[in-house]
Amino acid sequence: MAVQPLKRPAATIDPFPAAILDSLSEAVVVVDGRGHVHYANLAAEQFFGVGRTRLIGRPLDEFVPADTPLFSLLAQVLNTGGAVAENGVTLASPRIGSRFCALRLAPVVDSDGLVAVSLTEQTIARNIDRQMSHRSAARSVSALAAMLAHEVKNPLSGIRGAAQLLEQSVPDSERELTGLICEETDRIVALVDRMEAFADGRPIERGPINIHQVLGHVLRVSRNGFGKGVRFIESYDPSLPDVHGDRDQLIQVFLNLVKNACEAPGEGEREIELSTAYRHGLRLAVPGQQARVNLPLVVSVRDNGGGVSDEIRGDLFDAFVTNKPTGTGLGLALVAKIVNDHGGAIEFESEPGRTVFRVTLPLQMLQAAP
Repeated sequence: MAVQPLKRPAATIDPFPAAILDSLSEAVVVVDGRGHVHYANLAAEQFFGVGRTRLIGRPLDEFVPADTPLFSLLAQVLNTGGAVAENGVTLASPRIGSRFCALRLAPVVDSDGLVAVSLTEQTIARNIDRQMSHRSAARSVSALAAMLAHEVKNPLSGIRGAAQLLEQSVPDSERELTGLICEETDRIVALVDRMEAFADGRPIERGPINIHQVLGHVLRVSRNGFGKGVRFIESYDPSLPDVHGDRDQLIQVFLNLVKNACEAPGEGEREIELSTAYRHGLRLAVPGQQARVNLPLVVSVRDNGGGVSDEIRGDLFDAFVTNKPTGTGLGLALVAKIVNDHGGAIEFESEPGRTVFRVTLPLQMLQAAP
């Protein structure tokens, strides 16, 4: 959409009200009837990823797609003169990524057709809701694993022993069948052994862990195994403090995520980026405790595969959910359990050519305010 010169000067706001708007956490922009930006606060700069000098005077559809509900709401405000609001709107573009937002639009009093637009990101809240579902799934798998370990492994041992005894007395032509019984029994036992990890109720032996040393170990294992031929990119914040967690379990988390990224369907050279960052403001309640955990440390695993299919997107962290022909669907369920046990959260966003898993982890425990 070509930029047209503004018919009137950009809206000006007195310094004191402007300072108030800059202190808000939600992004606020003022646009005219053609969608050109006249004002943007500091949060809007962060939301759109550009400075306000580049926002002001430009059409808003340069930063968000023109077919999003934002513009239909803008047209409604201009036609009716009343305020509108809508929750759960996804704004997605290469510039801003995918943002799950609440929108509030209202006409600016005593102005020539200007509209104030407030964008409040709800991505974190939605991801916390998803994390509650992940925790429920992990608890269900834990109960199932405990039952399997107790009720299934002992009978399987008897079946395998009986098959070995039969193997000594049957003709050679039938030993293939007894061998098949032993092989399939061993496969079931191996599956139950993997699920027993979910039933491990022992408390985590936490300590200060350098997350970059964990990721370095994961990359060494990956490059010498399933990740041969994959282009790995490391984008780390070297100033991050230590994680409060268990080194071996965190290695298992990121090893599973990297392995899934390597094996994701897709065409062309596989590229995987591991990145770390510090994010303020996210706190999550710990089940069964009068405490909240700060989750400022973010570890992301991005790949350029074909993305997560719509069929399994909503149940991705449930046990036995997989799109791999030979997969068991336990890897991500175990990842969700370990992250949950650490008091952290895991989220993902996916589209063809770009899938990102983000794990947020605590640095320290804080008592909840009275």
